[in-house]
Amino acid sequence: MQLCSKTVKFALLNKSPKTRLTTTIKYTCILKQLTKKNVVFKVLHTIMKELLNKLDNRFIKIMKSASIPSIRLSFGVIFIWFGILKPLGLSSAEGLLKATVIWLPFGSPEIWLIIIGIWEIVIGVFFFFKSTTRIAIILLFLQMVGTFMPLIVLTDVTFQSNNVFLPTLEGQYIIKNLMIISAALVLGGEITRPKSKSTK
Repeated sequence: MQLCSKTVKFALLNKSPKTRLTTTIKYTCILKQLTKKNVVFKVLHTIMKELLNKLDNRFIKIMKSASIPSIRLSFGVIFIWFGILKPLGLSSAEGLLKATVIWLPFGSPEIWLIIIGIWEIVIGVFFFFKSTTRIAIILLFLQMVGTFMPLIVLTDVTFQSNNVFLPTLEGQYIIKNLMIISAALVLGGEITRPKSKSTK
């Protein structure tokens, strides 16, 4: 806009009186067009910004309302599903699990396989109900202690050449459980205690 104003001033000082009027009209029209385009751009920018803000807020509300039920549902399905496979002898983690519990002073690996399978089924069922979420989270954290044990007692299986920065497929499978722990913490943070009735 400042460049256009200087151009108009220069034209008026250097052109003949006959061409001054024409020059003034010409540059005034250009300035008006630029002003109109700038206003239109600002209006469109404002409209798009408001629209994107509304869409963003709507998606945030949807994700907020769906996040906790999604965690609860996924926990329930995964733990029940994977838990059922263990007593049936169909779990792909059976070999790793048996190698982990073989050092325990009591119970055979086969018995522990059944116990852990039932344990996971109970965790999954408890996650489906708000009233048993606390119990489910406690059982989950206890189960995770055993889940991470292979990283300590079976380093030759969970890490390549015993290098902690090079986990094997089994090691990655175990380490990914950190996301489950994080999700459980989010779910636990949403638990609200019932308000106690004040006595007068």
